[in-house]
Amino acid sequence: MDTLDFFSNIPENIVIISPEQEILAATDTYLKTTGRKRNDILGLHFLLEAFPNNSMPYEENPVKISIDKAIETKEVDYLNVIRYDIAIPAEEGGGYSERYWEASHTPVLDEEGNIKYIIQNTHDVTEREIARQAQEISEEKFKFLTDAVPQLIYMTDEAGDLTYVNQRWVEYTGQSMEESLQEGGWEKAIHPDDMRVLKQKMDEAMAAGEELQAELRIRNQYGMYRWFLTRSQPLKDKDGNVILRVGSSSDIQDNKQLVQELLESNEQMSVLADQVERAYQKAEAERKILERLIMKAPVFFCILRGPEHRYELMNEKYKQLFPEKELLGRTVAEALPEVAEQGFVKILDEVYRTGKDFVAENITLKLDRYNRGELEDMCVTFIYQAIYDEQEQATGIMVCGYDATALIKK
Repeated sequence: MDTLDFFSNIPENIVIISPEQEILAATDTYLKTTGRKRNDILGLHFLLEAFPNNSMPYEENPVKISIDKAIETKEVDYLNVIRYDIAIPAEEGGGYSERYWEASHTPVLDEEGNIKYIIQNTHDVTEREIARQAQEISEEKFKFLTDAVPQLIYMTDEAGDLTYVNQRWVEYTGQSMEESLQEGGWEKAIHPDDMRVLKQKMDEAMAAGEELQAELRIRNQYGMYRWFLTRSQPLKDKDGNVILRVGSSSDIQDNKQLVQELLESNEQMSVLADQVERAYQKAEAERKILERLIMKAPVFFCILRGPEHRYELMNEKYKQLFPEKELLGRTVAEALPEVAEQGFVKILDEVYRTGKDFVAENITLKLDRYNRGELEDMCVTFIYQAIYDEQEQATGIMVCGYDATALIKK
């Protein structure tokens, strides 16, 4: 049997190096994975010549540290996932290919117990690691968006157990995330008189796989209760099975109080009916904001990039504010001069410079929505929040809000 030929055809990423890190042999699979030719790397120093890492000093290279440990202990050393980019040959364009690896370093001893060579067996886990990172980014975006809206947002699993609450819930109730997710934790914030009805509606909604809607009182961090309208929507798989629920609780205390005052003052029933309708319309509008956020970008949302506040990204809800205007690639001052004239570009400058959020609630703007030179009043609630890069440098501003004109007019 040709031992060398046998080794070369092992379907694993294996390279053999001397204690001095000289490359002695490599499998064909290893050469294919790293984009190298056997004659180009044999005899080279493993880390300094064949596969240098220019992003860190040689002595801090985790691969070197693992090899040294295997030599010192004469035992296998396992290396967890690391990023170790591979140089692209000049004939293929040069540069580096982003790669992630898991590896083991196995020392092979002679009869006297001395190190003969080290076997490195690596696994390219780049696709898995990039997918994991993408999942983390997706989860961060979800948390960012749910924390930006004024509702108390929550999520449950298919069994109805709470798995997530947003920052608004934490701030309002005074419960930590951990406390809220403990068994029975969130129930401590619900008025005892409302729990029985809520539990009944939860059981009915889960059994039917339908939407949940209930009015209940939630205690704030100061021990006071306010009325909320809570709704949750089931997310189902292709077979119709509920896999999770996403819900929101919208504050309707002022509406409840208004209705009570109207009842106590014995005003005309028509006025009372109108106020009741307004209360539910407001709660319904807030519910739709959450529903579109989670499912189909519920609120108007855009990203302004750079100190000049140039439109980089926007959802359909934002486009609907200005159906006849071209916004992408243009600055706010260029695309919406009427907004600049009302001082909002200066506010954007301040948020970009200081990083301090700007929140506007039910503020009236004059907008040339249809690009006809005709201004119309719009009442909106929105937030400006600075966006930062990994170096904590401001790179843009997130705008998130909703149109409150219809509610104000009523």
